[in-house]
Amino acid sequence: MLLREGEARTFVMDRRLGCSLAAVAGAVNAAGFLAVGYYSANMTGNLSSLSMDLRAVDLSSAVACLGLIAAFVAGAVLSAFLVNAGRRHGRPAIYAYSILLEALLLALLGALDIALRVGPREPVLAYGLSFLMGLQNATVTRISGARVRTTHMTGMLTDFGIELADWLDAVRRPGDPGRMVQVRERLALHGGIVLSFACGGVGGALAYGWWRAGALLGLAPILVWLALPGAMADLRDRLSGPIPPGPVP
Repeated sequence: MLLREGEARTFVMDRRLGCSLAAVAGAVNAAGFLAVGYYSANMTGNLSSLSMDLRAVDLSSAVACLGLIAAFVAGAVLSAFLVNAGRRHGRPAIYAYSILLEALLLALLGALDIALRVGPREPVLAYGLSFLMGLQNATVTRISGARVRTTHMTGMLTDFGIELADWLDAVRRPGDPGRMVQVRERLALHGGIVLSFACGGVGGALAYGWWRAGALLGLAPILVWLALPGAMADLRDRLSGPIPPGPVP
């Protein structure tokens, strides 16, 4: 799922990757809100809150919202740097390594949530989780050619509404069967991502209620499971090296 990009990807690859990472993002978003009172993936809401805080001259809240936005953007920037470097060096598994990095940092944040009960706990978690959501969303956006986003549900719901209208229009006016298949696939993709994000949010909220910081630690192995096949395939290729030329007849 994390080795092919752009047009080389199939609908099944996009659906599996998008739904899996959207579920993780939903869980992180819900658990993060219960932990610190901020949504780490909701940049639309954070921008709106920033505007309201500036209007009310609530500078402390405005700075907090600005920090969340900056952290999200920084995560996206890091993802773009990693992907660009991987492309330059011919490493398609860079996407898998990006998700492995997210897993490592998420586990670190979970450990810090356990260790830090006072002091910098809340800002570290809030900005750290927003950074990871920016990293994940940018990684999936690049590998899918912007067809999939795992934290931006406003965009996914917009796409779902468009595809629903196209599907209803195609049902009323049957035409090209191939176009009908494409519309159904996109409808299933966007609807599945939205549903996965919502289900992940429910699961993340329940898990954080039961295990607190252990919920964040528990999400890291899911990311490792998703990224490890691509990383292992790349490692095997690097260890095997180029195939030596055979004897000249």
